[in-house]
Amino acid sequence: MVFRRFRFQIVFRILLIIASLILLNYLYYSLRYNVSTIILTILIILQIILLIRYTERTNIKLSRFFSSIRHADFVTTFSDQGLGKSFDELNTQLNEIIGAFKKYRAEKEEHANYLQTVVQHVSIGIIAYRLDGKVDMINNAAKRLLNVKNLRNITELKHLKEELPELLFRMKAGDKNLVKLFVNDELLQLSIYGTEFRLRGEHYILVSIQNIHTELEEKEIESWQKLIRVLTHEIMNSMTPITSLVTTVQDVLFDEENQTELILRDLDEDSLETIDTAMRTIKNRSQGLLNFVEIYRNLTRIPKPNFRYFEVAEIFERSLELLKPKTEKYGIECQLRIFPEDLKLTADPDLVDQVIINLLLNSIDAVKDFEKPKISILATSNANNRVVIDIKDNGHGIKPDIMDKIFMPFFTSKKEGSGIGLSLSRQIMHLHKGTISVKSKPGGGAMFTLTF
Repeated sequence: MVFRRFRFQIVFRILLIIASLILLNYLYYSLRYNVSTIILTILIILQIILLIRYTERTNIKLSRFFSSIRHADFVTTFSDQGLGKSFDELNTQLNEIIGAFKKYRAEKEEHANYLQTVVQHVSIGIIAYRLDGKVDMINNAAKRLLNVKNLRNITELKHLKEELPELLFRMKAGDKNLVKLFVNDELLQLSIYGTEFRLRGEHYILVSIQNIHTELEEKEIESWQKLIRVLTHEIMNSMTPITSLVTTVQDVLFDEENQTELILRDLDEDSLETIDTAMRTIKNRSQGLLNFVEIYRNLTRIPKPNFRYFEVAEIFERSLELLKPKTEKYGIECQLRIFPEDLKLTADPDLVDQVIINLLLNSIDAVKDFEKPKISILATSNANNRVVIDIKDNGHGIKPDIMDKIFMPFFTSKKEGSGIGLSLSRQIMHLHKGTISVKSKPGGGAMFTLTF
């Protein structure tokens, strides 16, 4: 019965309007009832308006519903009494949708609060800012590192270092920079890593900032210790025999039985030959020590790169032509692939040539004793639009226990060699703001990767 009430109301109202119209028609032609005609006309108009509003209740309800969704007003509820089952179901569905939106917003707010809590409590500084420098988010770690209470715009960091804002504006996805700052008379060495993203049509830059001063100091001390051990070893290897030979020459030349003065012995032919041999050995070892010092000086005096834009293929044309006699001698197959073929690089070609030749010489030395020696070279660009060069061989590989030592100055696993090739290559790549890395396993060859 309840289900039919809405329809009953519609039918009743229509019939009432029809009856009123019939009565109006009768009164209109009866000239005696003019006032009643006017009153009845007004009533008919009022009945039609009420009928329209009654039938449009669903549209009004839907309009309220969409307005609540648009304005995120999830307090609104819908209910009608006595309009029938279909209206009850409509109200139930609308209320459930409102409840679902309310739950989703609550979950979204909880998730946002969770992420905000995580971001604010991580030990790495994080700053998100727009291209105009307006800071959208800065966490507590960044505030502590930069000693700021609040940061509205990146340009406000000029008081820390004049070029710091400009550096942050230039940050692109994948960029890394090392910045030295003095904050409260304390030296900070900040490692800054950047990425980019878009949110609601707006372009943002997100940077992470970490103070690695302690880690760099530890690495620096470790590097100095390793270098001092190498230098000490090389110098001791030269000075020990020199000292011993000087003592030998002194024993041959002078009579030490007389403690008050040195008396020159009478030298026979054997004594003269011993002295000559000793002096030659001293000369050779001294020259070797001088050569070592000269190599060390060259290692610390790499010229500043003279950058120019050139095709990567030029490097390998020169390097492979230079090393062609060695590759033909050992029957080494050299495979070169460059994608795209006109791939270009901004670098110092002379210094890069030196790096490529060093790596190719190492690869040749690694594969020359193998049955089917092969060196593969691949040059391409990665997802960050940086040029990547892989030099891979099928040699004996690098032992795990020396992987962390191969870039150390004067360290070498070869019988012949100065041990400065890889160290020099790493310094050259550092001057190009690039990296050199290696992957290897015993018996599986080695692959050196240059990233510019």
